[in-house]
Amino acid sequence: MAGQKKTAAPGNPLREERDKRLPRIAGPCSMVIFGVTGDLSRKKLMPAIYDLANRGLLPPGFALVGFARRDYADEDFAQVVLQAVKEHARTPFRQEVWDQLAEGIRFVQGTFDDDAAFGTLAQTLKKLDAERGTGGNHAFYLSIPPNAFPVVLEQLSRTGLAKASDAAPGKPQSWRRVVIEKPFGHDLESAQELNALVNRVFPEETVFRIDHYLGKETVQNLLALRFANELFEPIWNANFVDHVQITMAEDIGLGGRAGYYDGIGAARDVIQNHLLQLLALTAMEDPVNFQPRQLQIEKIKVLSATKLVEPLEETTARGQYAAGWQGSERVVGLLEEEGFDPHSRTETYAAITLNVDTRRWAGVPFYLRTGKRLGRRVTEIAVMFKRAPHLPFDQTMTEELGQNALVIRVQPDEGITMRFGSKVPGSSMEVRDVNMDFSYGESFTESSPEAYERLILDVLLGEPSLFPVNEEVELAWRILDPVLDHWAEGGKPESYESGTWGPASADEMLARTGREWRRP
Repeated sequence: MAGQKKTAAPGNPLREERDKRLPRIAGPCSMVIFGVTGDLSRKKLMPAIYDLANRGLLPPGFALVGFARRDYADEDFAQVVLQAVKEHARTPFRQEVWDQLAEGIRFVQGTFDDDAAFGTLAQTLKKLDAERGTGGNHAFYLSIPPNAFPVVLEQLSRTGLAKASDAAPGKPQSWRRVVIEKPFGHDLESAQELNALVNRVFPEETVFRIDHYLGKETVQNLLALRFANELFEPIWNANFVDHVQITMAEDIGLGGRAGYYDGIGAARDVIQNHLLQLLALTAMEDPVNFQPRQLQIEKIKVLSATKLVEPLEETTARGQYAAGWQGSERVVGLLEEEGFDPHSRTETYAAITLNVDTRRWAGVPFYLRTGKRLGRRVTEIAVMFKRAPHLPFDQTMTEELGQNALVIRVQPDEGITMRFGSKVPGSSMEVRDVNMDFSYGESFTESSPEAYERLILDVLLGEPSLFPVNEEVELAWRILDPVLDHWAEGGKPESYESGTWGPASADEMLARTGREWRRP
C-alpha cells in the first residue's frame, strides 16, 4: 500500500508501518450536526469540513447531515453551508470540491423531543450508507446547550443510532461516535452526572470532548519542543525554573453573550478546561509513546498531583471589567452590557496559583490567568527561569536584565520566544534582555490548520489523543471547585478598567512572592 513499508521487529513477524509524513485520510463516514444553525456551526464546523475536503482528507462519499427546527429542504441547507464556507473557510473556494461535498449534504427538520424526526434521521443515515457508501460510520456532533444533552442522547439510544451494527462477514466493523462541546458540567458533581449520562449511551472510547485549544498547532508543538529536543528537557524542572505563567487574554467584551456567560464566569469558561490542559502538557513526564492512552495517563498523573496554593484570599484573584478604552474605542463595563444583571457577580477575570507536587516541579508555582477586555488578545505559556546565582557584573551593568524566559505563543502569532541577556553594543559592559523568535508563519510555507479541522478529522479517524477523558475532566473540577466555593462566599468581584491587565489584586497575588505578571 502506498505510504507504508514493511519492517521487522525482534521476535515479531513483519508488520506494516504507516509513513508518518503522509496525511491520514478519513474512511467512509458521515457527520450529523445538532445545533447546525448556530454560530459555532456556521463559523467553525462547516468551514472546517469544507477545508478538510479541499485538502483531500475526507472520503469522496462523505456526508454532512444537519438537524434543526428550520424548515429546510436539502438544497436550502446546502446554500446555508455554501454561504458559511465562502465567508469563513480558510482554504480557497474550488467549485469541483464544493460540488462533490454538496452531493452528500442532507437536512432533517425537527426538535430534540420529536420522535418522528429522529426516525427520519435514522432513515436518512441508512440511505446514505446505501447511496454514499458511508458504511454505517456516523459521528454525532452535539453543538447544543448541555441541558439538551439528555433528550438527544435518549433519542439516539432509542432509535439505535448510537450503536454500531455488527460487522457482516468480510466487512470492517462500523462505528458510532459522539462529539461534545464544553462546558463539561459547571462543577464536579454535574460533570460526574454528565459523564455518567453520556457513557450510558456511548462507551467512553467513542466519546470526544472538544477542547479546541488542544487542536492548535502550537499546543501540539509543545510536545515536540519538550520531547524531541535534548536542549530543553534537562532544565525543565524545579532546579532551573522559577515559575510558570499560563495566560489566555482577550480584548473583546461580552456584549450579546449574557445568556451563555452570566453565571458561568472566566474560571469555569477557560481555566477548568483550556488552561489546566495546557498546564498538564507543560508539566507532564515523557510518555512511553505517543499513543492516545499513554498521553492521557501522563496528563492524569499531573492533574492528580496538582494542588491549590492557600490561603485562597491571597493566591487567587477575580475581577469584572468596567468601562474604559479598548485601543481607540470607548467601551462599557460588564454591568452595562445588554442582557447582564446590573448586580451580576460573574467574574470576567480569574487568576489562581497552583503547585504540581511531583519530584520535577515541587516548589514551582504555576500561575493561571484569563480575562476579557484586557490589554490585547494573546494566549501563551511562559516558563520563567531562575536568576543566575552569581553575576560577576556591577549592579549597574545588569539593572535592566530580567529573568530568562521561554514563551510558547499559542495565539495569535504562533511561535516560540526565548528571552536572555546580551551585551549592548558599545565600549561599556551593559547587559540587557533580548528576544530570539521562532514564528510558524516565517519557518513553514504551509499555514497551520484551524483547530477544528484537526479535531474533526481526529474524530473521523477515531484518534483520541487531543480529547480529554472522563478522569481529566473530573480532576480539573476537583482542582477548581474550592476556588469557586470560596468566591461564592465573598462579595462582588473587583473592578478593573477595560484595556488594562486586570484587577490590582492579581498584581498583589504575585507581588507577595516578589514576582510580577508578564505584559505580553
